[in-house]
Amino acid sequence: MIDYDESGSPTVRVGDPGPRPVHLLFSEPTRPYDDDPTLDFLVKARGQWVSAETLVRTWDGDGLYSFLSSLAEDFRGWEGARTWHSLEYDLTISAEHQSGGHVHLTWGIHDRPPFEEWHFETTTVHAAGEEMGNLAAEVHTFLTSVTT
Repeated sequence: MIDYDESGSPTVRVGDPGPRPVHLLFSEPTRPYDDDPTLDFLVKARGQWVSAETLVRTWDGDGLYSFLSSLAEDFRGWEGARTWHSLEYDLTISAEHQSGGHVHLTWGIHDRPPFEEWHFETTTVHAAGEEMGNLAAEVHTFLTSVTT
């Protein structure tokens, strides 16, 4: 779900909030360098037993929107896992189409190089088709909210 923080910057929440489930929050999209396609954003995993976050560095989003859109377009399913990763592998996604028309997204957030001391994974489940399309659209809005 897309929302906006106090400064008017978009945030995207993936997964259900609450005491037990883990949800992800994408926030603070910034372009750290003038006239450069580098796009950074913060990803936080929150739940009753977890609180983890990392700064994700991408090269203009690294095709995240295209990846999520392709999952929505293939709502009838696919074999095996499809994967995506950010520029420095600080955010990874593995997508599997399961019976019943659901897409299981396994999100990995990883400690930034050079430390790489930890990583965390959680899985969110989304209805194939329209729900995946909505997630892709929200991520697109998020990634394009900061101009160079």
